[in-house]
Amino acid sequence: MTAAPAAWNDSPVQVGLVGAGPWARAMHARMLAAGPETRLTAVWARRFDAARETAAPYGARAVASFEELLDNCEAVARVPLPSACEAPPARAAKAGKALLLEKPLGPDLPSAQRLADAIDEAGVVSQLVLTKRYHPITREFISAARQVDVAGARSCYLHGAFLGGDFATTWRLEQGALLDLGPHLLDLLDAAVGPIAHVRGTGDPRRWIELTCEHTNGAVSQASLSGSVRLPQVITRIELFGPHPGLVYDTAELDHDECWPVLRREFATAVRTGTSTELSARRGLHLQRLIAQATQTD
Repeated sequence: MTAAPAAWNDSPVQVGLVGAGPWARAMHARMLAAGPETRLTAVWARRFDAARETAAPYGARAVASFEELLDNCEAVARVPLPSACEAPPARAAKAGKALLLEKPLGPDLPSAQRLADAIDEAGVVSQLVLTKRYHPITREFISAARQVDVAGARSCYLHGAFLGGDFATTWRLEQGALLDLGPHLLDLLDAAVGPIAHVRGTGDPRRWIELTCEHTNGAVSQASLSGSVRLPQVITRIELFGPHPGLVYDTAELDHDECWPVLRREFATAVRTGTSTELSARRGLHLQRLIAQATQTD
């Protein structure tokens, strides 16, 4: 059994939330308001009514402008808004605010580069919401994988959310699984197998895309991605092969609610110490470069 974390003795980090869509309501607002490490202070969205609906259950303030959000927080959390995801975080960084960032870092590589550079220039803390990375089972898998010789791996991240429902949003339908699911799976392969040097992609990200990853240690991995296949539940699975018994990571029984307290605490600790974790915006930029490679044609 995992030991309970020590009591949080610092003041809660005051966080403003950018966005009021399904993921903001289901995860970000609920997680940040739960504390004790953070407190949701304000919500800003393109529609004020949506911001108010997201903020109200937690006693947070709905604000009419991004500038007002900055006046009411010390850190900013951004949900995936690729159509408007570059300017607000960069402005927040320039204002000295720490950043909790959803993937992708940007809608494309140039915008991701600009955001990462703005964060570096401002010297503020940044952290990515790569959800599965905050679960103990994921961390145990990565730790075990780093102790063995991996020759090859196969993996998949598959679901049917793009077929309809709250998460069949415009940007997901236009960009497909590579930009939405790709950061998660590429991050896990990069962390478990070894740094990825190059990625080749085949297929249509809006239907099914297959990635071949060449790692710096000579290993090769395969990744299948789709958000447009009818399944009874999400499948996220990684199998590692080599001269050892195979290692398998499967999220079928993983309770994602166990991720949120870890994520919240590590972000608050990063803010209070002024030190980003390995899952900073620079990590997001690395993943964005791999995604860009996957879309290149010879």
